[in-house]
Amino acid sequence: MNYRLRLAAGLLLLAAAGYSVWQTIDILSSRRLRRTDLAEISHVRYGILNADRWVEKIVPIIDAQIDALDLTAANRASLRPMVVSALNNLLAQVQQQLAPKAAPGDGFLAQAQTMMVNNMLAGLKPHVPQYADMVLKELTKPENKQAVKDYLRGMVTDGAKTTFGAVDMGYYNTILKQYGCVDVIACQKEIGARIAALDSRATFNSTVALVASALAFLLLGATGSEIALQLLFCIALLLGGLLTPMLEVEAKLSKVTLTFFAQPISFGEQVLYYQSKSVLEVFRTLITLGQPEMMLVAVLVLMFSVVFPALKIITTALCLRYPSLIQKYRLARFFALESAKWSMADVMALAIFMSFVAFNGIISSAMNGLNHPGVELVIPTDSSKTLPGYYLFVGFVLASLWLSKKLERSLSDAQ
Repeated sequence: MNYRLRLAAGLLLLAAAGYSVWQTIDILSSRRLRRTDLAEISHVRYGILNADRWVEKIVPIIDAQIDALDLTAANRASLRPMVVSALNNLLAQVQQQLAPKAAPGDGFLAQAQTMMVNNMLAGLKPHVPQYADMVLKELTKPENKQAVKDYLRGMVTDGAKTTFGAVDMGYYNTILKQYGCVDVIACQKEIGARIAALDSRATFNSTVALVASALAFLLLGATGSEIALQLLFCIALLLGGLLTPMLEVEAKLSKVTLTFFAQPISFGEQVLYYQSKSVLEVFRTLITLGQPEMMLVAVLVLMFSVVFPALKIITTALCLRYPSLIQKYRLARFFALESAKWSMADVMALAIFMSFVAFNGIISSAMNGLNHPGVELVIPTDSSKTLPGYYLFVGFVLASLWLSKKLERSLSDAQ
């Protein structure tokens, strides 16, 4: 294939790659908004840490237990001693409060009150078994069952509210309204479907960009114009890698189940932590922490992922226009030909991937320690994932290495 045809084909592939990278950036931006909304409505603050959720799950179980209460003759016989004991204890407390032992200095009225209370209670105690039968009979009436339900429901509600802090549901309700959902389960399905569609589009477009770049590097030669065109491919891939999230990190519980009155209480997906950031956002986050060691890490990340690649591309472009720069300036030769061998860009890309794998293992290992009898925790090991931005950045690393070799060979042939 002659030079002009290769150049024309390269331009077409560059247009395809550039458009696909731009689409990938736009799609991943929209995906992150959807993914953040999904993580928000699934957050643990609206589930396990929300008092209203506990009340919703516990009260029906208590109601069912009360509805199932059927005081047959056998049940009454077993419960009667407990009721008799409770009534006797109640009379003892009344006696202690209203008729304490009279002291030698107490007056006539105090002694008279004590005597009257003791006589009254002495008359009541022989009838305690009869009163117990009346109490058991009254418990079977629907209105009394409802009163017990209301009392226990109030106790559960008050206990839950004193155990958990108040949760602001404003943002949660806004998200549900935004997606037109009646409840969180429907909203999770709706947002999940949208995310899946965006994932497919992002994967397709990033694959097109990588394949188009690979074909262009195989097709184009080592002339000045062709190397300049390959530089544009490197720029497109670098922008795609830097402006999109490379990785999303999530810690969550897929299922939490425990038993209450022999009935299971289950909570669905509970998100503990979610973050999805690009390289530049990671840099900004580390800087805003204000800690010297984090600022050092931020500078290193910026140097090896942004500054070094940018200087390499700029220097290579200048050396194509002015080849003598490589012979005259050692720094120009370093950035144009040798920086790809020395820079840590490829190591950083690998480190991101390895940290993602390690994070999943650490979360799974740590959270499994929360399991104990009566509580079931289902902890996924694949919550975090690499995103197309990571592969675009890896594509840039490989393309820059290849381009350095081509440029070096071209200059060697020219000499």
